[in-house]
Amino acid sequence: MLHPVVQYHIVNSLGWKSLRPFQEDVIPEILSGKHMVILAPTAGGKTEAAFFPAVSRILTEQWEGLSVLYVCPLKALLNNLNVRLQHYSRLMGLKSEVWHGDVSSTARGHMLRDHPNCLLTTPESLEVMLLSDRVDHQQFFANLRIVIVDEIHAFAGDDRGWHLLSVLSRITRFAGRELQRIGLSATVGNPEVLSEWLSGTCSGTRAVYAPAFQATSHARVTVDYVGSIKNAAVLISRLHRGEKRLVFIDSRSKVEELGVELKELGVRTFVTHSSLSKENRLAAEEAFASGSDCVIVATSVLELGIDVGDLDRVIQINSPGSVAGFLQRMGRTGRRSGAERNCLFLATTHEALLMISGIVCLWQQGYVDPVIPPQQPLHILAQQIMALALQQRGISRQAVRGWLRDVPPMNDMSQDVLDALFEWMLGENLMWDDHGVLWFGTAGEKNYGKKNFLELFTVFLVPPVFEILHGRLHVGSVDEVVFLAKTQGPRLLMLGATSWQVNHIDWKRRVAYVEPIMVKGRAKWIGSGRRVPAMLARSIRRLLSSDDVMREWSDRAISQMREVREEYGEIRDGQTTLQRQPTGWTWLTFAGTLANMALANALKEQLGEGLQSDALCVSTNTSVPLSQFLSAIESLRGKQPAEILPQIDEQAIAGLKFSDCLSPDLARGLLTSRYADPEAIQQCLAEQVFSLAHDQLNFTADADEVF
Repeated sequence: MLHPVVQYHIVNSLGWKSLRPFQEDVIPEILSGKHMVILAPTAGGKTEAAFFPAVSRILTEQWEGLSVLYVCPLKALLNNLNVRLQHYSRLMGLKSEVWHGDVSSTARGHMLRDHPNCLLTTPESLEVMLLSDRVDHQQFFANLRIVIVDEIHAFAGDDRGWHLLSVLSRITRFAGRELQRIGLSATVGNPEVLSEWLSGTCSGTRAVYAPAFQATSHARVTVDYVGSIKNAAVLISRLHRGEKRLVFIDSRSKVEELGVELKELGVRTFVTHSSLSKENRLAAEEAFASGSDCVIVATSVLELGIDVGDLDRVIQINSPGSVAGFLQRMGRTGRRSGAERNCLFLATTHEALLMISGIVCLWQQGYVDPVIPPQQPLHILAQQIMALALQQRGISRQAVRGWLRDVPPMNDMSQDVLDALFEWMLGENLMWDDHGVLWFGTAGEKNYGKKNFLELFTVFLVPPVFEILHGRLHVGSVDEVVFLAKTQGPRLLMLGATSWQVNHIDWKRRVAYVEPIMVKGRAKWIGSGRRVPAMLARSIRRLLSSDDVMREWSDRAISQMREVREEYGEIRDGQTTLQRQPTGWTWLTFAGTLANMALANALKEQLGEGLQSDALCVSTNTSVPLSQFLSAIESLRGKQPAEILPQIDEQAIAGLKFSDCLSPDLARGLLTSRYADPEAIQQCLAEQVFSLAHDQLNFTADADEVF
């Protein structure tokens, strides 16, 4: 079915004896013009599965000019793919080019004069094209037919995805036709949802290719406990000598720390993370790719499909954030014929050991995390209004809907909400209405016009984490959700086995300043900085309530898990647990970070202030009678889960990009909807509360005194 030129070069130039089975399945679907989401393992040939039928259609249907957009989340991934796609394109008499912030203006000018057949780019670069006077939008995008979105899960799970869809909707207007949309991913639990998200309001037929998931086939996973970064370095230096090892760790500072330790032990070591210069990062990745007996230490920057050659081992220090992240990283191994996928986990804390084990348990069950597009992207709509004003040199209210008609949340937004957004932006002088044509007001020109127009898209590259500093010392990184909930009194964190009090939060710079404190009797896990979904929290509860030994655990891991289980005491699967603490009560819900944040807020109404939460529990700072705590929990059962919402800190609104474009009510509603987890709340409240005091004393009036 492929064009004869494509067939010829696959067999003769590339030397392929056949296509892979999944490529045989999906290529006819793409040739027929269907919108598709394709799931296949890392390095499994997804790029070729999408690109070969795309270039085949260029040749068969004699498309001219720019016909295919290939969109990636990272410039490094684009650079990596560009070498391969340029080679394929040249073989077939076509041109493929890359356009992003590091590409010279001279090279961009050449592409504008002589359009490539395929353009590799990012959503932010597409936005620049649409706002640039140098680009004739109608001419440049007139012949576009296909959009391929690589690592689609990296877009769909945050606002960068809504920005991408908005930009594609605008480009579709210039193309004058519906664009075929193809999404590629290695790991996602809900591909059908992703397919609907990518296709938006498109009328074309949709299809999903998702092979049956087999968790443990041809994979060797080991979970070990080492207790410190220094011990991890010693173990890595002694294991798998002569092999190429990729080590993932969760922060830039720890990457550097581990890199130093390994070098001091005589290991040929490279490091790569987003804070390094482009030149240093590329030099490290290229040296590692061509090496053999060496280690590269990286943050998640190498989680996506950047090619660093054939790997022998993947090592994960502490836990990735999800099953999908684990699969993405492990998928870097086992590419050679006869090799098996593998991952060695090295835990430095008990919390990390629990997280790792919970993720491995879910993986064994065949679970992969769903990707949930964030709700109510009102601030992205505000950004698009300003971008459209720049693109069109003025835009009417009515025209905004037309340009964004392919993005369901924008297209489906009620007129009342849209009017409220317009009126706020006009009232704040961000926009100015000149007889029905919107343009920047004084405040809008200052914040987003002229040189500051780059603010309209660079925000989407900012990860949702806060850096934690004690003076100039970098303590670690935490998810932004840790700071969203409103609290009375000091806000506490547990990082690096130390309790920290938060003294100041810089929402704009996403930095929090802390000092160490002693917190007598506080539950160990309160305030840790990871956002944990309910599914993973419940997996951890199953581990704690069981005496089973996982086959993946080393002897050290088994010994440490025995200690953790003793520390938690009477945990029962399928029940929540109420435990007495020296300063109050801890309600071990295992409902996940978001649900517990909302439950703590709801309990404040009856128990007063002094409640805190993390992924596993809700705790009180002050002593309250057992009967009062149980009564407060019981009262929540009479509410609908949607009524139990987190209370957002007013200052957190400042951390939302374009928050100045939203009224406080709109901004608060946006954040509240995004950080609610009604399903986890409902499941938690449906479970029986287990308490030693409760079971032994049967709610006697003097239960607390006897206890």
